[in-house]
Amino acid sequence: MRDPFSRQAVRTGLFYRDPLAALVWIERAFGFTRLVDMRDAQGRLVHAEMAYGNASIIVDAEWSDFVASPASVGGRNTQLIYVQVASDIDAHCQHARQNGATILQEPEDQFYGDRTYRARDPEGHVWTFSQAVRDVGRREVEQLGNVKISGWHRE
Repeated sequence: MRDPFSRQAVRTGLFYRDPLAALVWIERAFGFTRLVDMRDAQGRLVHAEMAYGNASIIVDAEWSDFVASPASVGGRNTQLIYVQVASDIDAHCQHARQNGATILQEPEDQFYGDRTYRARDPEGHVWTFSQAVRDVGRREVEQLGNVKISGWHRE
């Protein structure tokens, strides 16, 4: 059966104490756009989806005892969100900082060819943003990172 929503095979869901504020903040600070915004009769968020490029995330409230915002569990994260930025990651970082993101790691070139930075949102989710800045082959990455790689997306 055809998926009428054209969803990716794998997506992540982020849970917030205040999901409505999170939607606004993620749009403003990180440049995501709202795809779906479902609310109940009292105006509470039931489900939301946001897009960045060709990917999407789910933003939701803490609706069960097995989902929680990092703000509800001492700031701990059990997953990180990874976002690939097409260009000007330094400007993206600066924009996020100006809009209230806590920058955990400033933009830095990585041995595998990406430039990355990490940011924490107001409820404690950690986001990693990357931009490919250099085409690096597997052998060079193995040498620079002192690692052994099985399979590689760049040769």
